[in-house]
Amino acid sequence: MGARINAAKTRTQSKTKMNIPEEIPARFAQAWNARDADAIAALFDEDADFVNVVGIWWENREDIRKAHDYGLRVIFKDSDLKVTKTKVKYLSETIATVHARMRLKGQSPAKEGEGGSSKPEMRFNIFTFVVHKTGRGWSCAAAQNTDIVPGKETNLSEGGKLKAVDYRGEGI
Repeated sequence: MGARINAAKTRTQSKTKMNIPEEIPARFAQAWNARDADAIAALFDEDADFVNVVGIWWENREDIRKAHDYGLRVIFKDSDLKVTKTKVKYLSETIATVHARMRLKGQSPAKEGEGGSSKPEMRFNIFTFVVHKTGRGWSCAAAQNTDIVPGKETNLSEGGKLKAVDYRGEGI
């Protein structure tokens, strides 16, 4: 029952005008925690782009909604997303980038053979939102989610798999 109340509250908030760009990541996390893919989609323009942590690229609001609906039911059904830091950079009075550091815990374990663990650990990521002011407040034109991998500088492809690596101390 609590999830239904949270989802109803989130849907009401998603229809409320966003007066400042910082509200985008806050409302994203609220909708995530309420498992409300419709409220997540409502943050985005009809033709918005969204790139997730593994590079899957959705190119419109409905695809963003469908992907998050699936993810929130299967991959992240017991997860908790929390915004820990937000930074806004105005490019004009009506356009801004919003970077938000977030903490994700409670992800569902992966299937056997997919490298899954019985209990996935907490993850940290940075979302980048490109937002603009509309008649209904601030809206998101594009977003990208990037995992933070502590102590690593880049990815290296080995045997068809990506591995986070650190080149420091190798004399390069």
